[in-house]
Amino acid sequence: MSALKQSLLAIPDHRRAQGRLFDLPHMLLFSILAIMSGATSYRRIHQFLHTHQAALNAAFGCRWRRTPAYSSIRYALQGLDVQALAPHFRAHAARLAEGAAVIALDGKTLRGSLDRFEDRKAAQVLSAFATEERIVLGQILIEDAGKDHEIQAAQRLIETLGLSGRLYTLDALHLQKNG
Repeated sequence: MSALKQSLLAIPDHRRAQGRLFDLPHMLLFSILAIMSGATSYRRIHQFLHTHQAALNAAFGCRWRRTPAYSSIRYALQGLDVQALAPHFRAHAARLAEGAAVIALDGKTLRGSLDRFEDRKAAQVLSAFATEERIVLGQILIEDAGKDHEIQAAQRLIETLGLSGRLYTLDALHLQKNG
């Protein structure tokens, strides 16, 4: 867990100095743990932190006397720059799966992303999953819902994550021949 904590230390904090009563790396780490435990809202994250505050402080060397309010958690999480955050999580996932022999690539349509009123197609995401390590290494948005675009997205994802030379499992869609 210390490797994840080190990755979180490099994430820029958008809050003013006066608003940093709770340090961002611990808030992010504890929020991740809360979400992995089933928290689905900022209030539930707060409830998880309040319930497990003593254990979290002891396990991660934190000295929080009280838990942050759900509004403080919301402000800290909503203000994060996703573009600055993603490389840190990808680097951490890559360290965890350095010896990954088999990687599964699979595209999924995001539920609830279709909007007929706005004439917007459903969003599709392609994920790379290290099967033995059981960790998602990265995701990429498939630009168009056409099936040959998933093939191009897979090639981009492999290149972006530096995963060449591995064994892959893919859908039958990727077995198309040219000509």
